[in-house]
Amino acid sequence: MRKIQMVDLQTQYQQIKKEIDGGIQEVIDSAAFVKGKKVTDFAGHLQSYTGAKHVIPVGNGTDALQIALMALGLQRGDEVITPTFTFIATAEVVALLGLTPVVVDVDWDTMNMDTDAVRRAITPRTKAIVPVHLFGQCADMETLLQIARENNLYVVEDACQAIGAKYTFRDGHTAQAGTMGEIGCTSFFPSKNLGCYGDGGALFTNDDALAARIQAIANHGMVVRYHHDMVGVNSRLDTIQAAVLDAKLPHLDEYTAARQKAAAYYDSAFRDNENLLVPARAPYSTHVYHQYTLRLSGRIAPFRSDIQARLAEKGIPAMIYYPVPLHLQKAYQDPRYRAGDFPVAERLANCVLSLPMHTCLDEEQLAYITHNVLQIVESCKG
Repeated sequence: MRKIQMVDLQTQYQQIKKEIDGGIQEVIDSAAFVKGKKVTDFAGHLQSYTGAKHVIPVGNGTDALQIALMALGLQRGDEVITPTFTFIATAEVVALLGLTPVVVDVDWDTMNMDTDAVRRAITPRTKAIVPVHLFGQCADMETLLQIARENNLYVVEDACQAIGAKYTFRDGHTAQAGTMGEIGCTSFFPSKNLGCYGDGGALFTNDDALAARIQAIANHGMVVRYHHDMVGVNSRLDTIQAAVLDAKLPHLDEYTAARQKAAAYYDSAFRDNENLLVPARAPYSTHVYHQYTLRLSGRIAPFRSDIQARLAEKGIPAMIYYPVPLHLQKAYQDPRYRAGDFPVAERLANCVLSLPMHTCLDEEQLAYITHNVLQIVESCKG
């Protein structure tokens, strides 16, 4: 049996080695390492794939989130609502810009932003909502967009874990994750569903004026060379990374199907176990399984560290995403919030456990993983 990894990038590379190597060699031959043709090609191909009118590649997903908020012209002290159960970058960029992060609880089943909590959190100072499509499944965007319209708010989607996920509105039309709000953001970190071999990210928008502003901000605030119309940053996707992504993009649906197949295997093995809650599927979104995250029952959750350690002894990596909600992070301590204020997020932080999930899991590996998880969980019941 091949070594089990949380993300198996080596095997994935071997499957498309010729395409990857050819794309990289093309960049080396051209010596256009920054702003080369492959960047433009990839942006166009991703635009066609997602249906977004504009795709602006940048240096990483965190940059994408920061540039998105900069492009909206928010002012110091403006409030931005985001879930407390997510990766730190979502709140980090809000704080870096001098804005005020307002965190809300999440839904127990989907682990995404609780829309009722969003309604309650809106104040006269609220200017934007940043939903996170956590673990590969869209948040309830139709409700969030309606809330935003009612309160004249911007919506910036953090789709860094959900590229390729599709949202279905009540009228039947569909849209890709990241293409529904004013701006969408994604990451191409190597472990992402569409990952490069370094750092990378992109922004999506259907608004021409916003697209122009985003492009300028990402390029030092420059529209005409050496004429800087606004404060900007230096954030760009380098050409070699664009070549890697352009080689991988035609395989993204195939990769998604492989992840969904692995998730179905896990679901079948764990669904009837009272100590393990499999990831819930929202009726309005497909799930692309950036992570496969179990929720351990209250009886088993106290044994999580032991389960993780015993799985590691068996050669099975397992990760905890995320052990500390934003409102309990030392860097973001706020007198408005204290332990107990967001019970769902705090409960999830104490009971989630993510299993290996990638495009190259085979049945032998899946059988080994599920057998050992069930065996170890059973031994913890006492």
